[in-house]
Amino acid sequence: MRTERASGLHWRRKGWIYGLSAYGIWGLVPLYFKAVASVTPAEVLAHRVLWSFLLLFFLLIVEGRGREVLAALRERKARTALILSTLLIALNWFVFIWAVSNHRVLEASLGYFINPLFSVVLGMIVLRERLRPLSFVAVGIALVGIGIEVSSIGSLPLVALVLALSFGLYGLIRKMAPVSAMPGLMVETGLLMIPALIWLARLRMEGSLHFGAGDLRINLLLAAAGLITVIPLVFFTRAARILPLSTMGFLQYIAPSGQFLLAVFVFHEGLDGTRLLSFCAIWTALLLFSWDQVRAG
Repeated sequence: MRTERASGLHWRRKGWIYGLSAYGIWGLVPLYFKAVASVTPAEVLAHRVLWSFLLLFFLLIVEGRGREVLAALRERKARTALILSTLLIALNWFVFIWAVSNHRVLEASLGYFINPLFSVVLGMIVLRERLRPLSFVAVGIALVGIGIEVSSIGSLPLVALVLALSFGLYGLIRKMAPVSAMPGLMVETGLLMIPALIWLARLRMEGSLHFGAGDLRINLLLAAAGLITVIPLVFFTRAARILPLSTMGFLQYIAPSGQFLLAVFVFHEGLDGTRLLSFCAIWTALLLFSWDQVRAG
């Protein structure tokens, strides 16, 4: 009995390590995109697609999971869902890369703070999931926070809203599609490969391609785009198999919190009193929502 308990604790500890690693990397990922800020967002996105596809292809072949990819391509429902999810993840990646390059990491972090609450609303509208009273209050407080942000900047926080909407819809589609995370991402990057290669070829012909232009540091960083994308996904999927959903729900706030701290203390983006009030409203909403989820079991 003691051996079984020790084995269970070891297994859960591994889950925590995987989960903290995944969300920790996602929280620090603006550092990577800042390092390649001299490269246009479109070229960075193309490299992210290219190197992620190659790395996923290698990993899935090694793990003997190529049949999952073929099965997803053969099934019409999965294929249609993945085409839609591909468009959404491409939009999400591009806007995030653009936001980091244009000193808007703070607004990007707001988008990922909002995302869990937006996913709740999507589940209520699309999947007919019932929203408990406290969760309903949490969503209302989040909307107040967005309203404060609008009053602060004088317009809608488009970066935050696009990131939240695109990733929320992406999560909904992937939840409904009968495809696991890594094979699904390989199909998505595969669908984006042709436009990515065409774009890189065009830049090459114009003489504006950064990759291979002589800067070894930039070459290595761009080639590392696949690692930056795939490694946290691998950690996340392993953590999700071990840890309860409620634990994963808490861990997901590590990423936008890391991005928020980087924006304020490393990138020195402006955080005035009104914007801080907006974030406080969002954080309050998240605490209420998380508490409601834990209380409901």
